[in-house]
Amino acid sequence: MIDIPTDASARLDALEMRLAHQDHTIAELNDVITSQWRKIDVLERQLSILKEEFQNLTPSRDGPEPPPPHY
Repeated sequence: MIDIPTDASARLDALEMRLAHQDHTIAELNDVITSQWRKIDVLERQLSILKEEFQNLTPSRDGPEPPPPHY
């Protein structure tokens, strides 16, 4: 087996710990982003439904709007 100097071994251990921490952080960020996209999808569907309901409630305007009653 090859004998690695202590300094190099310590540096390798530090790099492995940093990599493990970064992998964990990336996994957490991925979970957050996935959760946010699910919420965004739900909100977009709800907004679409509300837009449809609003358009069905408001009368369509074919001509110009009549003047207000105080004129």
